[in-house]
Amino acid sequence: MKVLGICASARKNGNTAIMMRKVFEALEKEGIETELVQFAGTVIEPCKACWACAGRGNCVHKNDCFREVFEKMKEADGVLLGSPSYSANVSANMQAFLERAAVVCDLNPGLVKHKVGAAVAAARRAGPLQAIDTMNHFFLNHEMVVAGSTYWNMAYGRLPGEVEKDKEGMANMQNLGENMAFLLKAIEKAKENN
Repeated sequence: MKVLGICASARKNGNTAIMMRKVFEALEKEGIETELVQFAGTVIEPCKACWACAGRGNCVHKNDCFREVFEKMKEADGVLLGSPSYSANVSANMQAFLERAAVVCDLNPGLVKHKVGAAVAAARRAGPLQAIDTMNHFFLNHEMVVAGSTYWNMAYGRLPGEVEKDKEGMANMQNLGENMAFLLKAIEKAKENN
């Protein structure tokens, strides 16, 4: 089994990536392969509303890395989305990615059905709940199973590395990874029994 992490922070290896790697530690301990894609230094273009993706299973536009990342998402058993909180929501790259992915999934039903999804958000102070909610909406609207944890999947930190001081937040990331692993294995077992 494999989980794809999509980090939409403008900072490579910043707080969001640190949090996601903590989730990955728990997944890898359970024998689940992980891969982290970081959007830092790139721009994800918004959906052009051309509907050309209908019946194709992916966006037709090739001006950015969307197609490659979306293919990885379709192949993965689980998806971990991560974004810093920008203006009390997700980053522009995450918003653009989710909008395009949603249109592709709407016009090609079942592409991500029964995959496990989880979302995390890093914040200096406010907005992470809205960011998590935005990412979870994508999962819920496309028949994915959402993993939860012992509290909101967020941690506080402004400068790179500061989230590691948020002990409760990082413990929550560990627990989120354990819960994702549990769901992935339960779904795999259910598929085998059918």
